[in-house]
Amino acid sequence: MKTTLTIAGSDSSGGAGIQADLKTFAAHGVFGMSAITSVTSQNTQGVFGVFDIPSDTVASQLDAVFTDIFPDSVKIGMVSSTEIAKTIARKLTEYNAKNIVLDPVMVSTSGHTLLRPDAIDALTSLLFPLAYIITPNLYEAQILCGFEIRNEIDMERAAENIYNKYNSAVLLKGGHLANTSNDLLYSGSAEWFKGERINNPNTHGTGCTLSSAIAANLAIDCDMKTAVKNAKSYITGALSDMLDLGKGSGPLNHMYKINPNR
Repeated sequence: MKTTLTIAGSDSSGGAGIQADLKTFAAHGVFGMSAITSVTSQNTQGVFGVFDIPSDTVASQLDAVFTDIFPDSVKIGMVSSTEIAKTIARKLTEYNAKNIVLDPVMVSTSGHTLLRPDAIDALTSLLFPLAYIITPNLYEAQILCGFEIRNEIDMERAAENIYNKYNSAVLLKGGHLANTSNDLLYSGSAEWFKGERINNPNTHGTGCTLSSAIAANLAIDCDMKTAVKNAKSYITGALSDMLDLGKGSGPLNHMYKINPNR
């Protein structure tokens, strides 16, 4: 069985973070492992508390995984402090980790900045260079490229800018543009992945889920373009299931293909 590691925060409501990642790994038939960076108190209505795990504990989790069940791919999600970013970078370099998918959790779906400027600097300077592919949303891409993204032409300019700046493939997600769900993969040249726009207000954890689906596909030896294509198809299916839980923006049904109770 192929193996995948998520390095991310815990979502107490189960819709995002390591909980979403582990469900996604299971849905793809890969064995999931985790190193928790933060414990959040959140649900479909918001985030009510964040506790960062001490960096030495993050390091020991990574040591425990890499020295026993070496992961075939790694997904990085919430990295909320400079010290944790330094720890992750040091350990991934030490163990020569491969197939690293980095979801730069910097700005929420509603457009709110989630990280301090120093943590963003650590993320881009220490972890971006290790990533095989990064998966920013439009708000995050605007921070990374320095200009507003209003249409698909801007997306192409932004993706090329980010690729040249950080030397990592970029999957720029277009879901925040009006009337489109097209994503752009840039790895020296641009390739569009067309998507069906699903009229579903329950989108909690979509970014986490997409990046972990890409990691799962890389673990089973898909090339980058196939991994992105498969992951996008998986997200479309999970959204189309129309799971409706909670009082706010609810989670996806990560197990929509195999859930016997629906």
